[in-house]
Amino acid sequence: MTTPGKSKDALCIFVLADTHNRLPETVREIARSADEIWHLGDVCAESILDELRAIGPRVTVVRGNCDSNFEWPLVVDLVRGRFKFRLQHVPPDHLPNEVDVVLHGHTHVPRHEKRGNVLFLNPGCVTRPNRGSPPSMAWLRVSDRTINWELVPLR
Repeated sequence: MTTPGKSKDALCIFVLADTHNRLPETVREIARSADEIWHLGDVCAESILDELRAIGPRVTVVRGNCDSNFEWPLVVDLVRGRFKFRLQHVPPDHLPNEVDVVLHGHTHVPRHEKRGNVLFLNPGCVTRPNRGSPPSMAWLRVSDRTINWELVPLR
C-alpha cells in the first residue's frame, strides 16, 4: 500500500467512493496521513462518515444515488492550489468548462482521463469493483503547479 508522507509544498487528499456500507480497516489506516478526505458518494451508512471524521482530516462528501441524506450536496466545487475541482457522484454527461478536474464515483471503475481541458478522475470502488478492477481508492496530490493522481489497489 502506498501512503504518502506529508509535504509542505503539496496537499495530500485521500479520495474514495462507493463504500456501500463498508469501510475496511486498511482504508482507515491509509487515510491517516491525509490532509483532507474526499468521499465521492454512495456512502450508504452514515456511520462511515463518522469513522472517516474520527481519523482527523477534514472530510468532504457528495451525495450518491444510493445515499438517503438529502442534506449532502450533489456537487461540490473546491479550489486547491490554482486548480478548480468538481466533486460529484455521477459523471457529467457534458464537458464542464468551468473546472480543471472532475472527480466522480458511480461506475465502480477507476478513471484517469483528459477530455478537452478537463481531467476526469475516479478512485474506483472500495467494496464492489466493476469490470475486473480491484477494490481501490486514490491519492490526489496538489501543488501550486501540478496534480498527481495515484490509484491505490486494496489487494
